[in-house]
Parts: sequence; C-alpha cells; structure tokens
Amino acid sequence: MMARMSKKGKTGFDNPAAFNKKAYRDYELVEKFEAGLALTGSEVKSLRGAAADLSGSYARLERGECWLVGAKIAPYAMARDGGHEPTRKRKLLLHKAELHRISVKLEQRGFTLVPLRMYFSSRGLAKVELALAQGKRQYDKRATIAERSQKRDLDRDMKKYRKR
Repeated sequence: MMARMSKKGKTGFDNPAAFNKKAYRDYELVEKFEAGLALTGSEVKSLRGAAADLSGSYARLERGECWLVGAKIAPYAMARDGGHEPTRKRKLLLHKAELHRISVKLEQRGFTLVPLRMYFSSRGLAKVELALAQGKRQYDKRATIAERSQKRDLDRDMKKYRKR
C-alpha cells in the first residue's frame, strides 16, 4: 500500500521532523519500533516546523507505560500562554505486546531504548521510531568508521571502472 503524498510531495518517512544521528554512531541497533506521540497542539505545530532535537534523549518504561525523556521541541512562537515546556516527558503510544517485548529486553544488561527520528505518518500522526540498542565501545566505533571508509573507496573504484 502506497503512503499518501503530502502537498509538498514527500511522505513523513522521507522527511523526518527530527533525526538522531548520534544514535547510529554510538549504538548497535538491535530491533526497531514505531510509536505514536502524545503531544499538545503547540508541540505539533513546532514539530511540523522541524523545531525538534533528539540528541541526548532516550525512552524509559515507568509503571507499564513508555515515556520519551530529554527530547527537545522548541516552543511555538504563535502559541498562547507561552506554549509548552520544551523538555517535558512525552508519553509514547505502543501496543501492550510491544511494551512487554521491550521490557524483557531492557531488563537485560546493556540495552537501552533510543529514539532514531520523529516524523509524521501519511495520516498526519506524529510518530517516533525507537530502537533497542546496545552501546558501542570505542574500538567498535573505529571499526565501523574503517568499514565505511573501505566501502566508500571500493564504490569509488567501481564507479571509475564502470566509466571505462
């Protein structure tokens, strides 16, 4: 099934409102989840303007509910009464089975739940992509950088070879 295109011709998947580049570098991503976000009106308006930052944020389970902690959504300039608190905890909407699967993994040592990106679905709903992740050690990060460099060199050589 094809996602409905917005007026600008991009789906929410193509055009994230916020992206967490550090998560890809600092963690080994094991499993991904999609969760809805419970937001106020001014938060939605700010998120549509891509005024959000996911760096340093994480998700936490408390009393059977999942919460996004540390994500910053800038206050909307046109909001009444000052809008919203930029760094408040935001409830994540997940199915009970997903919550159970996440809680089992989080009890294991070394796992954390990190947000990868915030976006709007084709229906206009605010979503966040989460990943169960394990922290990388320094030597793992270096190995990843070396692999990426080798792949880039190989692709460059292949491109040069194909032009002949």
